[in-house]
Amino acid sequence: MIFYIMGGSAGLFIIIIFAYMMISKKTQKSEYKRIQQLQKGTKENKFSFEILLQKLYLTYIKIPFIKRYALKIRRRLEIINIDDEYNTRKGTARILTRALVFLLPLVAITIMITSSNYLLMFILLIFEVFMIDTLIDGSVDKIDNKILKEQIDFFSEIRHAYHEFNMVEEAIYQVSQDDELEISRQGEKIYEILISNDPETELEKYYDIAPNSFLKEFAGISYLTKEFGDRKVDGASLYLKNINNITQEMQLEILKRDKLNYVFQSLSIISIAPVLLLEPLKNWAISNFSFVASWYEGKPGMIVQILILILTFASYILVRKLKDNGSTGIDTKNTENPWQAKLYKKKPIKKVVDLFIPKKGTKEYRKVQQYLKDAASHLKMEWLYINRITMAIITFFASIILFSQMHVVAINYIYTEPTTDYDIIGRTERK
Repeated sequence: MIFYIMGGSAGLFIIIIFAYMMISKKTQKSEYKRIQQLQKGTKENKFSFEILLQKLYLTYIKIPFIKRYALKIRRRLEIINIDDEYNTRKGTARILTRALVFLLPLVAITIMITSSNYLLMFILLIFEVFMIDTLIDGSVDKIDNKILKEQIDFFSEIRHAYHEFNMVEEAIYQVSQDDELEISRQGEKIYEILISNDPETELEKYYDIAPNSFLKEFAGISYLTKEFGDRKVDGASLYLKNINNITQEMQLEILKRDKLNYVFQSLSIISIAPVLLLEPLKNWAISNFSFVASWYEGKPGMIVQILILILTFASYILVRKLKDNGSTGIDTKNTENPWQAKLYKKKPIKKVVDLFIPKKGTKEYRKVQQYLKDAASHLKMEWLYINRITMAIITFFASIILFSQMHVVAINYIYTEPTTDYDIIGRTERK
């Protein structure tokens, strides 16, 4: 039996070697060897930060809260990185990773320090969310400002290339060959528009996705010059004079943005800072002026603190609006199938909403429709009334909760208010 087993094993071993030699011979002659040679030198043998960012992006879009910020950043970067999915994902993951590396330790420390004071914890967490939103927008604005500054050199090189080739599309093509510059992608896109079969239609599409108005102007005058030719005005090329005018406008825009950044530097964070002083100021006042404890622990103190929170939030929004320089002007909200449209498709909700919408042809309907046009709003009539009804419901329940809580605070303080004997300044002596 042992000899049979040994003989069978030896025969099986010989068969395996023979099969291996046959397969190797076939693979050497097939396309497999050519594919291996093509792959050689393209694989990453060590750690790659870019591949890590691609994997992080796929993780971020699966996490509910983080997904909102990832898509917001993505929609803005899509304009800058035209048809470049790889760089869009990489930029989104890089900005979001930096924000999370800063935010997560801060949130953990905040929860550990303020675990016994839920009001202070809530205030600090809201402050940190606003701060991270500011940092994310600032990171995207830096990319847009970088493109704007690159456009100065880009247009300068376009002038030299146009003198050399005397053809608009060739000049743009030659200058756009530098892949290291962000503006090169925009130049390549404009070149593709100019040589397309229907440049006018493609140009209209580009107007909707251009990062700034200066590139729209440049694409427009390039198309007109290619179609109808250049002409001389006072001995100079009209096309080059238009490029000079655009360059001057860009220089003024860069100066304006630099001034805005200087004036509003850190002002967004400063505008939200007053909420951080609510709890420390309350503790200091109670410890030094004992009679204010009854005010803070009653309804008036609660109302004032809530008003400060609301005013601080409004101030933060206004500062953000004032600081907005119009960079990457795109509405990052989903305007094709928003949550209002999804709600309106449900029959019970549709019936309720239709009761509030004025009938077509009435004076009220025309007035609301005109307001929407004047505001250049993407909202439909149905979506507008869904927003109004939703805000009314939220306000109703928030008011009930707020007044109920204030009533509970007032009753609780009356029942637990101690008999006190104190001076105007000093601690309360409880009896």
